[in-house]
Amino acid sequence: MDNIADLINKYGFPIVSAAGMGYFIYFVWKWVTTVIKPVIGSANGTLIALIDRIRMLDNDLIRLNQKVEVVLQLRGKTIDKERIIAEQEINIDPFKKKREEEAAKKAAEDAAKPIGGPKGRKATAQEIKDAAGDD
Repeated sequence: MDNIADLINKYGFPIVSAAGMGYFIYFVWKWVTTVIKPVIGSANGTLIALIDRIRMLDNDLIRLNQKVEVVLQLRGKTIDKERIIAEQEINIDPFKKKREEEAAKKAAEDAAKPIGGPKGRKATAQEIKDAAGDD
């Protein structure tokens, strides 16, 4: 303590306090460069890695959202198609199918009837076209 009092008596308080402040600044600068700067550097590396991961996750989310939209859009089309088919089935005349079956059966019976002639054989579709002269 005598040393500081002697310095103040010899140089004055402003000079001694300026020298003390200079030492304090040097001590803080040394502490920051040796202790804090390496920690900030490693934290900066970790921060960059986390930002890259966030970007990757963001890209994944964008792709997943696009896939979900496509699936929902396609599923919506499928649902609409199923709805239209169901409506058509509901709106079909219940006797239409029976009439179609009867018409097909009658056509088959008509085709099985003999055309005539001595042998009573059936004419093929090609023979009928040839006889009609249609090309």
